[in-house]
Amino acid sequence: TNHGSTTVPSDLSLLRPFPKILLVRHCTRPLRHTMHNLNDVFNLPPFGVNAKTKQAMLSSHLWNLTRQHYETCTVYQGILDALGVSPDDHAQDCECVPFLPVSLFKKLELKSIPQDDVVKVLTSSGTTGQAVSRIFLDKHTATNQQKALAATFKAFTGASRMPMLILDTPSVLKNRYMFSARGAGILGFSLFGMDRTYALNEAMELDFPAIESFLERHEGQRILLFGFTFMIWQHVYKALQNAHRRLDFSNGLLIHGGGWKKLATESLDPVGFKQALYDVSGLRSVHDYYGMVEQTGCIALECEYGHLHTSIFADIIMRRPRDLSVCSPGERGIVQTLSILPESYPGHSLLTEDEGTLLGEDDCPCGRFGKYFI
Repeated sequence: TNHGSTTVPSDLSLLRPFPKILLVRHCTRPLRHTMHNLNDVFNLPPFGVNAKTKQAMLSSHLWNLTRQHYETCTVYQGILDALGVSPDDHAQDCECVPFLPVSLFKKLELKSIPQDDVVKVLTSSGTTGQAVSRIFLDKHTATNQQKALAATFKAFTGASRMPMLILDTPSVLKNRYMFSARGAGILGFSLFGMDRTYALNEAMELDFPAIESFLERHEGQRILLFGFTFMIWQHVYKALQNAHRRLDFSNGLLIHGGGWKKLATESLDPVGFKQALYDVSGLRSVHDYYGMVEQTGCIALECEYGHLHTSIFADIIMRRPRDLSVCSPGERGIVQTLSILPESYPGHSLLTEDEGTLLGEDDCPCGRFGKYFI
């Protein structure tokens, strides 16, 4: 999914021809106005709820969020009004929830809370001079994002914390109020680690003494490694290759994500990425994840069969570029992401600039319920 992109208009012209298609087509059942408490959702297994139950729960949350953001975010209200979309349209399916192009967060200040309630601003990764998304969080939303990430991660790896080697530099966390996507990812996944050690110094070079000391302290233990795909390739794999050195990560579990677009010129795919890391470190357990700063907390983790899985907190829809209709399973399309977590900003239904293919739902060989995709 995050290995490629398609050209998607970044303004409202993308949505203008299609509001009735998105909100009326396949939407004949009445909306159930039974708001589920998020605490009830957190009590459910993240990958243990079947499609029928999950879809009913998600649709209730998502339509309530649509109404909430319509009432509390003037910009969002203006967008829906301009498109002729009512948050009270009688629709049940998640497919009918109106979406925003994700790039709007780079152009508009979208928040549904007073400025005084903002405790953190997340920013997307971008090159110098590039516009970045700005995501405004209050304490409640930030807490729920952390809880959802923890539940998702533990469902894959178990509850115990592991010694953690962060394949990045500590300088990425310098601004504690405005986090980049990298900083937010590191901070989120750090909750599952102990003896957290950074593999790169301030100059973005491998800190061999720190890494070797970390490996000595935890010899024979399972260790957690975390980093962003492009950073790992550029500053870990290539650095080891150029230095003709090898590290022993054979007991490691690597969680990585993002940056595939930056690797397009490398002609690199997930299989090649995993093989390259094994060659320089003996690392066998490598799991990609799909997520974005605009929906922090909702990540799709890669299972042992190479499939990305949506959790109880989120859903995914693939849409055809020509008319934004819903793709059939096995058909590649533009990724729309849904999340029940964003309460401080209208980010619950977003059309991304990524491509993906839905493979199935509730029937992955790994045994996890939910939609799975590549």
